[in-house]
Amino acid sequence: MRTLRWFFLLGILSFCAVPKPAVAQTGVGMHLYAGITITGVVNCVYAIQTTTDLSNPNSWQDLAIITLPSSPYLYFDTQNPACGNRFYRAVLQLVMTNMIYISPGTFTMGSPTNEVGRYADEDQHTVVLTRGFYIGKYPVRQAEYLAIMGNNPSYFTPANGYPECTLNCPVETVSWHDATNYCGKFTRQELAAGRLAPGWQYRLPTEAEWEYACRAGTTTRFSYGDDPDYSNLAAYAWYKSNSSVVTHTVGYLKANPWGLYDMHGNVCEWCQDWYGEYPTGTVTDPQGPTSGVAHRVIRGGNYFSYPGSYCRSAQRANLAATNTRKDTGFRIVLAPL
Repeated sequence: MRTLRWFFLLGILSFCAVPKPAVAQTGVGMHLYAGITITGVVNCVYAIQTTTDLSNPNSWQDLAIITLPSSPYLYFDTQNPACGNRFYRAVLQLVMTNMIYISPGTFTMGSPTNEVGRYADEDQHTVVLTRGFYIGKYPVRQAEYLAIMGNNPSYFTPANGYPECTLNCPVETVSWHDATNYCGKFTRQELAAGRLAPGWQYRLPTEAEWEYACRAGTTTRFSYGDDPDYSNLAAYAWYKSNSSVVTHTVGYLKANPWGLYDMHGNVCEWCQDWYGEYPTGTVTDPQGPTSGVAHRVIRGGNYFSYPGSYCRSAQRANLAATNTRKDTGFRIVLAPL
């Protein structure tokens, strides 16, 4: 085992193919797969990476993200041909406990035409996300923003006459540029401290990633059901009917099925994308329009949302990237570049 400052290189760098039966059926031949034996910490997260050029430190590519089921563990590369010189490494991911891994998948983005409260810009289409990512359980808190940026721009603070709004409330009154600057500075800090492997970054979620995470496998108006009369919304979202028109401590209400809090309310959240019309048909790893006039996507309801339809999973809005509003914050994603 070779230990580097920013990751553990575990197991064997495999130059040769490892035989593994593809299917236990008569007449079916053997498939050859390259592999790496990982000796690590069971139940910890590892990124499996590969390269054909050890001289180029930027050539490593992610194959998979796994939670180590046992140690030692033999991982097979079924994506690349088992020939030539190919090298592998397993990178231990020191992910913060307040982030959740979201597996790749396919979902229907947008809302059906008969959904109560829908808007015309929510046309349904199929989205395929080929890469997993980590996303924050909560919107970024005032304390976290203060620790990275050295200031707290939030309106809802004790100093402004809101003693109930502590540093555990979501940061707000931040522009899209403020949010992306936070992500960039946080990435640089974690890289320098050796807590983040090169090739990974903190960033805003794409709009597709945000809705995929919000829905958490559901197709209903909200991640917990259709709730036509909003009788259950107050258990999941801070909105005008229950918020006293202020922000609240993150994570206080119920989470969605994937363990994410405040996706339906508290503050709206900046996304990475320019705002624009949805594509048609099936799209893979969409990044939104390639350019825009000034407006970026914001998603999720907020403490001022009324009626509750503004908190729906498919609800979209947009805001000038330079604008700051006391109902808008952000949530971060951790993913490979």
